[in-house]
Amino acid sequence: MATYLDFQFYFFLFFVWFVSTLLVRSIANQRSKSKTTIHHPPSPPALPVIGHLHLLGSVLSKSFQTLAYRYGPIMRLRIGPSNSSIVVSNATIAKEMLRNHELSFVSRPDFGASDFDIYKGSKFVNAEYGIYWRFMKKICMTELLAGAQLNRFVDIRKQEMIKFLEILAKCSEEGEACDIGADLMTMTNNVICRMAMSTRCSSNADESKEIRELVKEILDIAPNFSLGEMLGPLNKFDLFGYGRKLKTMLLQFDRLVEGIMVEHEKKKTDGEKERKDMMDILLKIYGDETAEVKLTRKDIKSFLMEIFMAGTETVSVSLKWTLAEVINHPEVFKKLREEINTVVGPTRLVEESDIPNLPYLQATVKESLRLHAPAPLVFRKCREDCKISGYNILANDRIIFNLYAIMRDPDSWEDPTAFKPERFLVSSMDNHVHQQQVDIKGSQNVFNYMPFGSGRRGCPGASLASTVTQAGIAMAVQCFDFQVKGADKVDMEEGSGLSSGMAHPLVCYPITHINPLEFTTSSATVYHEV
Repeated sequence: MATYLDFQFYFFLFFVWFVSTLLVRSIANQRSKSKTTIHHPPSPPALPVIGHLHLLGSVLSKSFQTLAYRYGPIMRLRIGPSNSSIVVSNATIAKEMLRNHELSFVSRPDFGASDFDIYKGSKFVNAEYGIYWRFMKKICMTELLAGAQLNRFVDIRKQEMIKFLEILAKCSEEGEACDIGADLMTMTNNVICRMAMSTRCSSNADESKEIRELVKEILDIAPNFSLGEMLGPLNKFDLFGYGRKLKTMLLQFDRLVEGIMVEHEKKKTDGEKERKDMMDILLKIYGDETAEVKLTRKDIKSFLMEIFMAGTETVSVSLKWTLAEVINHPEVFKKLREEINTVVGPTRLVEESDIPNLPYLQATVKESLRLHAPAPLVFRKCREDCKISGYNILANDRIIFNLYAIMRDPDSWEDPTAFKPERFLVSSMDNHVHQQQVDIKGSQNVFNYMPFGSGRRGCPGASLASTVTQAGIAMAVQCFDFQVKGADKVDMEEGSGLSSGMAHPLVCYPITHINPLEFTTSSATVYHEV
């Protein structure tokens, strides 16, 4: 009897599924006949449920590039049951979208993590293009990340870089190998924390140390949400538990930053600070009743979290890749050191103020960013139906600009996979487009080079990232030689997921060329303000 009832139950479920499928297909067919034919971009053959997931490897940017060779520079991919995206892989189509139709592609999509983000509604990086986003972008460019504000913290950045050099010097003296990538991450964390709220993340203060650890944990867990994206609507159920972990960490971060905000507010009553950090500026806007947009405490904490995450990841990844490329190319290393010796000499450390006089250094960093963009995949959302290269792009379609492919496109770059800083020198004429004229922050006229994005949605921290990368590389090359542990060269394998990190740690033996301790003692005093 039980077997018969089970059979009836399963037969009923099958019948419901079968009728539902026929009904849905009938409605879809009727709609497709009644509407104008939509000319989608080309797409590879897909499998049921998983779509094109089986065509993707662990490094998404490389997988997209491989598919673009076969299906073209604009294609439609479906990853999972409902997640479809338009992938763009060359400069011509990127220009058509980001310049000719910029306002149609000026928004960014939400991701699965947004359902568990306590700062949802206060995000700046992925905020909808509107009043709030425009206001935050304006204060970024005019106050928070403006040139004058960055210049106020030159000594802070130098102090943190000197501490990094001291670690290398100690390893050199003891003949020990150094995990340079981890130390670069610490250095960039400290720079960002001190510029944001005048505290060092690696100090002995429990609060500061906890903030640093939380940011690292959030950065570590972030790539896991790309897996949830493939589940479509099921992602809301948080099947892997990453959402709950993220929420717990964000609540901890929120409590810690709230305490630091209260301390800043107390200090304000004792008189104006000589040097205002980002939190001081944001709190001033928070208290301004006449401000164009009324900021909340939640908005401030959300912005600081994004600064910690984006700033730390962007700068440390850029430093690590650039140093790895320089180590692997001794001729580049030699030219860099010769340029530094000529301009700076052996009696002092390179300063940020020297960078404009070091064109080969600038070219080296530009070339590294071309091959290793901090974010190789840039996401946008279509705001309205439009036509691109003869294809229909629909409102709310997700767009992925594959910077990895765009900046390695043989139609734009000669010998595109080779590391050649010379291509960015003014005297270089080996490219049919004048590559030396490209802007590291993204130009509205050049779309084959945009390591920090382009247009309105370009990264507002590009100047800070490039400055820290250039100064950090210059100091390292000026003071040390490097021997890769257990190998002749650095393993340049890319890490998996959405980021552009290296798959393997950058572990080297530093060999002292000029001891930084001989002329940095007086300048290594740490400015500490909580």
